[in-house]
Amino acid sequence: MKSIKVPADLTKPPFNQRALEVDGCSVIESCVHTTRSKGAMFLEDHLLLFVLQGENTLTYGNSKFTVRKNEMILFPKASLIDYDKSGDALNENVYDSLMIFLKDECILSFMKMAEIKSSKTTEKVTIMVKPVKERIQAFLMSLKPYFNEIENIDAGLVKLKILEVLYDISSTDKHILQQLLQMKQPVKFDLSSIMEENYTSPISLPELAYLSGRSLATFKRDFKTIYNIAPSDWIRNRRLEKAMELLQHSVLPVSDICYTLGFENTTHFSRIFKEHFGQTPSDARISYV
Repeated sequence: MKSIKVPADLTKPPFNQRALEVDGCSVIESCVHTTRSKGAMFLEDHLLLFVLQGENTLTYGNSKFTVRKNEMILFPKASLIDYDKSGDALNENVYDSLMIFLKDECILSFMKMAEIKSSKTTEKVTIMVKPVKERIQAFLMSLKPYFNEIENIDAGLVKLKILEVLYDISSTDKHILQQLLQMKQPVKFDLSSIMEENYTSPISLPELAYLSGRSLATFKRDFKTIYNIAPSDWIRNRRLEKAMELLQHSVLPVSDICYTLGFENTTHFSRIFKEHFGQTPSDARISYV
């Protein structure tokens, strides 16, 4: 299952979802008729997801979260999320959500507006599904008409609206506020765990460093101390080892294994697999059987 990069890919075919965009943040509407839709997305920005109709089960690392009508969840950027969404069977299978994507500078603008002082946290703030209270529900519905006249909406107004909802949420939910603060200053995490959780993601070294709570220079230094190999080489080797395991112990098609493990295409995957193991993926499966 090949992942899409969001928010960028959501406004392109085949999704063509409507978006209100401004530097540092964007709001994307997803309103579809579906009994069930599954996929994977790589978050280029922090994601605040509100489900208005239907439900969405999201897998993040080893954790699963089901977000139902009038609930929300906040995920950090540089995360690979599997989604499994379904429409409301009692309302023509409508799945309706608003996704607010936040860059770091948007969070900084919010902190400045709300006069919130940055404070370092020593423990990771857990991700949780939270209820959307009535006044925030009303606010979200007030955004709906904006998507009908996107070309006439001033970018400054979009940013003000996003800052407003952040202010509203953080003033009533201290857990979300702590998540936002930690996104600005991540806690330093175990590097081996971060690599194992994210080696299949289409992720850059700066993004891996961010997830580990390190500067890029510190990440590279710590990585060399632990593995004594370049991060890109470690990721490639780990993906290939996992590919061999899946070929020998699953019935997944080669193409599915390729995309599940973060390779861009099957030709490239087959070539480097043969360079590493001395046989093609298809031969590896046949020889094992």
